[in-house]
Amino acid sequence: MKSLYVKAEAVLATTLLAVIVLLVFTAGITRWFGYPLVWSVDVAQLLFAWASFLGADLALRKHAHIGIDYLVKRLPARPRAVLDIVLALVVLAFLLTMTVKGYQLTMLNLERQFGDSGISYAFVTAAVPAGCLLLSVTLLGQTLAAISRLRSTPRPIFTAPAAEEVMP
Repeated sequence: MKSLYVKAEAVLATTLLAVIVLLVFTAGITRWFGYPLVWSVDVAQLLFAWASFLGADLALRKHAHIGIDYLVKRLPARPRAVLDIVLALVVLAFLLTMTVKGYQLTMLNLERQFGDSGISYAFVTAAVPAGCLLLSVTLLGQTLAAISRLRSTPRPIFTAPAAEEVMP
């Protein structure tokens, strides 16, 4: 089930990116012929917001976000894992706050139109609570796994596993 969910998320993010490229390319061609698609830029921006959050969740799942670990990598395994758990809880609190505030923002933007497209701006702002909720679920799973490994084989949350730790 989890694998299907991850694959569906990756397919959706890839599809959104492909549609964005196609929209921008088509808009450029039609503008060159004198028939601009004024709505295409708005739709591309809307899809970009969604693709960004889906990509962020995929990157979090693969431990691929950029981080500065110059000091923490010098800590022993268990204190480093505990520090990562604390930081993950802080980030989780932020993401959950953004989920609630993003939902409130989405509700405020129901009547507002997005550019010339006539699309409700709520479709754009809904990417914030949906994306933060996805990130929260992923981070919560990683945090719970790190807590369960804390006594046996502590490993930080925000560091990609070593090649020998990756399961096929």
